Amino acid sequence: MTATTNISNSDYSWLSGNARLINLSGQLLGAHIAHAGLIMFWAGSVTLLELDRFIPNIPLNEQGLLLLPNLARLGWGIGAGGEIVDTYPFFVIGVLHLAASAVLGAGGLFHVFRGAANLQDGSGRAPKFHYEWNDPKKLGFILGHHLIFLGAAALLFVGKAMFWGGIYNPAVEDITLVTDATLNPVTILGYVVGIKDGVWNPLGMAAVDNLPDLVGGHIWVGVACIAGGIWHITTEPIAWAKKTFTYNGHAILSYSLAGVALMAFTSGYFVAFNDLAYPTELYGGDLSQFAGVQFALCGTFVGGHIWHALKSKSEGTELSEEDKFQAIIAGFIVLAIVVISLVLLSFKP
Repeated sequence: MTATTNISNSDYSWLSGNARLINLSGQLLGAHIAHAGLIMFWAGSVTLLELDRFIPNIPLNEQGLLLLPNLARLGWGIGAGGEIVDTYPFFVIGVLHLAASAVLGAGGLFHVFRGAANLQDGSGRAPKFHYEWNDPKKLGFILGHHLIFLGAAALLFVGKAMFWGGIYNPAVEDITLVTDATLNPVTILGYVVGIKDGVWNPLGMAAVDNLPDLVGGHIWVGVACIAGGIWHITTEPIAWAKKTFTYNGHAILSYSLAGVALMAFTSGYFVAFNDLAYPTELYGGDLSQFAGVQFALCGTFVGGHIWHALKSKSEGTELSEEDKFQAIIAGFIVLAIVVISLVLLSFKP
């Protein structure tokens, strides 16, 4: 009897993860910062581990490395023919990521243990970033800052390609400065709907086959993100958005997961089919397994999107028949994504 009572009174709230902090903006921020620190630590430590395993006289694509090829395609440490000529930039980048992880980890611990549990109780500019899930204006304000950072990251890539040393160009098998980035909106936006050279291409954005278009696309993305970020910071969401979208913690997470799923799906296409972004001399000729991971992540994120969307709809009420029907349709979409992905990968030469 005592054992049964102890089991029934056990606290399993820790299984909720960050959901326990859903109404504590300061501590949730701390968890996010700590998570970013873990990502930085992984990137830095794995870079140094791969550098330790790197063998100079063996082609990079034969060594089973993941991060060094990513750094090489950005123009770090690589020379003609895809040969690694200098490993020092890899060491510096790895150490910088480790240092950044320490700073982020300290920031996360500060917000969890010393900072205000709710940002509205903090000092300085902290209260400005406190949010309520049902406040579209404040959520738009925070979204705007995220978009600006994303836009700045895209433009940093542009700067590296056009001004700061250039990036690796598989067409000439060497580093080149991209001085003629494509800005024509017809060309760049055509990729979004799958139009390449006036002809529809099922690969969509992954059909890009030259660096000017690739860099030009990042210019458009960077400018659009920054402009959108400024708009969200200075402007309240329009009436249509307030009426259409659900505003609570689960709903915001579901929208975020949908966006990440789209990125994973697009990434899968690039990994599997695009030799411009993933040169064969750096990654090898068959990346189907890596593409499969991306598509699997896409399916996982879509599933998470559906789950949290349903949770957001069911808070305090019963799910309507329309909601259940939409969930069924979303499930079929996930299956369709898996099937289409497998079919496309099977046709890869």
